[in-house]
Amino acid sequence: MLDVRVAGRLPRGVAVVALPVGPGTEDNDPDAAAVATHEGDSPSVELLVDVPHGVDAEELVGFLDESEHSGKAGSTQTWIRPLQRLARLVFVGVGDGGEAAWRSAGAALARTAKKEEAVALVLPDGVGAEAVRGLAEGLWLASYRYRLGNDDDKPALRRVTLVSGAPFDEALAKARITVTQIRLARDLTNTPSDRKTPDWFAKQVIREAKGVADLTVTVREPAQLSTEGFGGILAVGSGSAHGPRLVELAYRPRGAKLHVVLVGKGITFDTGGICIKGRDGMKLMRKDMGGAAAVVAATLGAANLRLPVRVTALAPLAENMVSGTAMRPGDVVRHFGGITSEVRNTDAEGRLVLADALAYGSTRLKPDYLIDLATLTGAQSVALGKRTAALFSDSDALAKELATAADEAGEKVWRLPLPEDYVEALAGDDTDLINATEIGAGSVTAALYLREFAGVHRDRWAHIDMSAPAWADGADGELVKGATGWGVRTLLRWLSTLTP
Repeated sequence: MLDVRVAGRLPRGVAVVALPVGPGTEDNDPDAAAVATHEGDSPSVELLVDVPHGVDAEELVGFLDESEHSGKAGSTQTWIRPLQRLARLVFVGVGDGGEAAWRSAGAALARTAKKEEAVALVLPDGVGAEAVRGLAEGLWLASYRYRLGNDDDKPALRRVTLVSGAPFDEALAKARITVTQIRLARDLTNTPSDRKTPDWFAKQVIREAKGVADLTVTVREPAQLSTEGFGGILAVGSGSAHGPRLVELAYRPRGAKLHVVLVGKGITFDTGGICIKGRDGMKLMRKDMGGAAAVVAATLGAANLRLPVRVTALAPLAENMVSGTAMRPGDVVRHFGGITSEVRNTDAEGRLVLADALAYGSTRLKPDYLIDLATLTGAQSVALGKRTAALFSDSDALAKELATAADEAGEKVWRLPLPEDYVEALAGDDTDLINATEIGAGSVTAALYLREFAGVHRDRWAHIDMSAPAWADGADGELVKGATGWGVRTLLRWLSTLTP
């Protein structure tokens, strides 16, 4: 991972990056965008921390004026200075100076300076720990790469030195832990499904948890799942040569009074089953365990951050495959706890495995909060697009807390309703529930279905459908093409607000 450190003075022999701190403008008016401002009308260049040695101040001001560098978060302007010791100066806008703006600046820097081996970043006076945390997250996340073949375009950038008179060790440590777990979630999600069986995933969790204080891992294999009545997980995994698993990752710090159970959908590949998907619908189905990756990574992050809250991650894992033993439309599943579901659509499999885990979490673990994350429906992206996840909860307070945490972490959610008049559409003729309806509103009805398994915890339950945000089609801010690790940041921010 990229080496990010703090130094009190400018190192020699590196490219220098200076940051204007003004907010700039969000419009395209060239006169307004010519110079970024900070609170008032003074040019942002006046707020730079010392003009680097060997750079003429008037020449620098002239360059910024001519280039019309706006200071908008994530904007960059490069000044090439042939035959000079500092031959390349890159100016990166930090917008309003908030954490999100600095995160954008870090991501922009990682891409703009990727051909340099090392850069120094001059921080203006007054920059706080939150800004540095955002900056580091942007640098690390935008420099992430997942490759199984040759990497001819591998970035040269190895080190970023933050030039500041203030220490930011704690901010960098928190950012590093968070990013390490996001990168783990991305790695797990990016891994091709020919490698990523339920058993493989379970072994990765065991490996990552090894040696971490207060962490334990329990893995239920098919025989135990059958004995204990996890009918949904078994039904979805019944068509695969690779049996299903239920991973339980428990973090129990001494003295913790609050207990949070996180449930993540873990379909390691989804063909749609007997109701088979088309080729285009299957191409990215290695990402269908993004929810499981997120809750496991967030729990590992909570343990490494030593958060004073008990956290249990449940990852129900299965391959939804086509074979002579696969579940069929019309089959009846008896879930953990006894609720029955008729399978109307084998491609609505995620809710079947989540139902078991939610029922187990609610009845056996008795949490204070029950949260599930899932790449659950295509309807989520129809409603909210690629960057915004759908949030469902009967609790206004919990929904607000999660939305605030997502916003601060640089992820987006939008709360959707849980209309009671849709509930009757989920009732089966001979069963308690059906797993798919004909009324549309796919994300909403899926959430209503899952709510039935939250039991007495439905007033402390939330469901996040992050199907589209789990994958990026190209570079976008701190995201790179591929898995995003969506949800890890949001969950860690929210968990960090919970007090004993």
